[in-house]
Amino acid sequence: MDLKLFGEVFVTLLVITDPPGMMPIFLALTGPLPARDRNRAAWQAVALALGVIVIFAVAGQTLLAYLHVDLPALQAAGGLLLVLVALELLTGKADDPSQQVTSNIALVPLGTPLLAGPGAIVATMLFVQQAQGFRDFSAIAAAIVAVMVAVWIVLRFSGGIVKILRPGGIEVLTRIAGLLLAAIAVQLIADAVAAFVTQYIRMA
Repeated sequence: MDLKLFGEVFVTLLVITDPPGMMPIFLALTGPLPARDRNRAAWQAVALALGVIVIFAVAGQTLLAYLHVDLPALQAAGGLLLVLVALELLTGKADDPSQQVTSNIALVPLGTPLLAGPGAIVATMLFVQQAQGFRDFSAIAAAIVAVMVAVWIVLRFSGGIVKILRPGGIEVLTRIAGLLLAAIAVQLIADAVAAFVTQYIRMA
């Protein structure tokens, strides 16, 4: 295994997935849920993110080409999904645990597009394109798994923070997370628009 490549992929994906930054959003979405449901949401989100990243690493270019979808379009779609979730957090519609389904929270927005978002997908696809031989592919695969394990550990043991914050703190955290999520969504859409404009200028 190429340890240098492993380190590059691990650090890159860890920075993109940003487990510490993911924690307030995860707690805002799952804080009102029982501990068992919150833990299940953590591993479901990580499992989905791992699956999505692996699929795009193996067949990302082929899949996007078949669907005639550019990477900026995928990025904009992720941004729109996050806008919807951010509005729910900011308006308080995500506060009632009876209105939440754990698996839905784990799949969208936690699994994708937050963990397995455009940034992680594009970075993985680029690393795979540059890989040569089994040593490189094994290093990339090991780094992806290691990052997902690190994310799961952070989310799995974030439940202790819920006990400290209590309902009032969770409500404040939910609003802050909604604002942060809205900012992330706007940035994703802005980057996608910029990429579309750049492509148009090059074609012209």
